Amino acid sequence: MLDALWERRALLVSGKGGVGKTTFAAALARAAVARGRRVLLAEVEVSSDEQQGPSPLATLVGAREPSPQVTEVGPGLSFVRLSPIEGQRLFLQDVLPLRVMADAAMRMRALRRFLEAAPALREMGVLYQMLHLIRRTRPDGTPLHPLTILDLPATGHALALAALPDALLSVMPGGPIGRSAREGMSMLRDPALTGALLVTLPEPLPVSETLELATAIQRHRIPLAAGVLNRVPENPFSPDGRAAVERLLDAHGPHRGQRALARLDRARSAEARLASNLPVPLLTVPELAATGMELVERLATHLTRPVPQAPPSSGRAGAHS
Repeated sequence: MLDALWERRALLVSGKGGVGKTTFAAALARAAVARGRRVLLAEVEVSSDEQQGPSPLATLVGAREPSPQVTEVGPGLSFVRLSPIEGQRLFLQDVLPLRVMADAAMRMRALRRFLEAAPALREMGVLYQMLHLIRRTRPDGTPLHPLTILDLPATGHALALAALPDALLSVMPGGPIGRSAREGMSMLRDPALTGALLVTLPEPLPVSETLELATAIQRHRIPLAAGVLNRVPENPFSPDGRAAVERLLDAHGPHRGQRALARLDRARSAEARLASNLPVPLLTVPELAATGMELVERLATHLTRPVPQAPPSSGRAGAHS
């Protein structure tokens, strides 16, 4: 499944706050680099006040302070903070006859206030900067950033980005904005180019919210690439071992181990529910005793590990390869 992800041009990582979405996005980028892809890891500026604010995503991959300019983190990996203002500046630069005119326009306080106040124009700036970066090529014509992984700050941003092209085309069907909206729509809705990954936790409420998000994203025709069930606890029990533990707990009364068993049951139920209701593969990510960059590296190693192949069928019961 992951090999198919690396072939896309853009992966949109979304999910509710607290599910480990940003850590997973960082690990996904590291895993893609390990598989030989050149990756641009991106986040979205939430507001102009936070332009110079700290970035957990940048910290997780060892990037410098985030900025709307692409910075190299290491071999194969670059980092950028997508900024509505930067995207709007690039748009004006492309449509106005002289670059100096675009720079002068963006220095006008009244224009900046207008651009910052209109939600659709903010999202348009983010989308335009992403398109600009994806379109960039090397001298030989190959993409400068073959794969962009975008960590969306909240589910609302995913839906706003998904709905933006239709909203813009409904009011501005022609002209440069209409052309940009059509280009964005073409990219966002092409399953060969773009895929959304929805990260969640093995608990009932996050799973319900993820299924609702999947329905909303599909309504805007953004292709889903995968569901990601994060922090799945390890199940150390065979069926017989589980039955033996339950008999012990029944015989000796309440014990805190029962909470651990209940958590395992919720995780199993969550996995089954997602697998049954998502129209895409489900990737399970284990719960690991690590934090920060160590956790990112361990998750990246998990994502790049070879998938065990089922042994060929033979006539001997219990044969192992």
